[in-house]
Amino acid sequence: MYRLVFNLIFRRLDPERAHLMALGWISLMGRLRPALRLVTRLVGGTVPRGRDDARTVELFGRRLAGPLGLAAGFDKEAAAVPGLTALGFSFVEIGTVTRFPQPGNPRPRLWRLVDQRALRNAMGFNNAGSAAIARSLRQLRKTPGGWEYVVGVNIGKSKVTDPADAPEDYLVSARRLARYADYLVVNVSSPNTPGLRDLQAVDALRPILKAARRGAAQSLAKANRAPDLPLLVKIAPDLPDSAVDAVADLVTELDLAGVVAVNTTTAHHLGAGGLSGPPLRARGLAVVERLRERLGPGKTVIGVGGISCAGDIAAYLAAGANAVQAYTAFIYEGPFWPARVQRHWHSARP
Repeated sequence: MYRLVFNLIFRRLDPERAHLMALGWISLMGRLRPALRLVTRLVGGTVPRGRDDARTVELFGRRLAGPLGLAAGFDKEAAAVPGLTALGFSFVEIGTVTRFPQPGNPRPRLWRLVDQRALRNAMGFNNAGSAAIARSLRQLRKTPGGWEYVVGVNIGKSKVTDPADAPEDYLVSARRLARYADYLVVNVSSPNTPGLRDLQAVDALRPILKAARRGAAQSLAKANRAPDLPLLVKIAPDLPDSAVDAVADLVTELDLAGVVAVNTTTAHHLGAGGLSGPPLRARGLAVVERLRERLGPGKTVIGVGGISCAGDIAAYLAAGANAVQAYTAFIYEGPFWPARVQRHWHSARP
């Protein structure tokens, strides 16, 4: 049914307009308790009947109904966390959030590649800024059951900030946001902010990660929370293997929680922006496997890239991921896809 709606309606709309419409509907549904309960009943949960004992996935001490979360980029400003959770995502990573509000890159900046079930985006971290998004998260956590949602917060560098001043950007955003997060992700891998990917080099990345950790510690102390918020770094699929190893070694050196792998790829000839969806799957799996071998069992790896079915989830977990995230398949497969694919994953387990 959804594919018919997609082909007749959404495919004819500008991709960004369609995205904002969908986000608005999900956000509204999450604010209306009767609608939220109705959708939860329609979705039917992520674990098949009789398999409640299968709720064994854990992420940073939180028990999840399944391994699938929503990748950063869909809900940039924490507008739709309840609705997205009701649709079947076990956790939601919001952002990317920057220190300063910014409009992002000029439109058009989002394109569909329907034949590949892929997306290309050059959004440029459009968001309201970390102060405003901290207020949104505070309101979310104040709602009944607000702390039951598992929310990661993805932070990035503002476009106006010189790369030399990037650590301060990450420190300020972490200080504003960490108290409301279940985990924090330092994003240095988007291709849509000039110079950002250069910050993946270890010498540039080390002070950024240290600054983000200081900001998070300050935030948690102010909120009287334990100072052990998991901090991860998100890396690009286009890094050579030697650079992947170097980032993994830095994660070990600084005793960070782990890595989110991977972001979008620029290995295409379609114009500006990064490519997501099935074209990323092979490299995403390879990077996750390499990270697991380098990091050992004690660190968390969240696998992202080209996840479209339960088999893709199983492949990422077999490669060493602790949990996985998706975004592009949600656009093509529709609102009930997260719960459906998690049920399929559970059903396929021995």
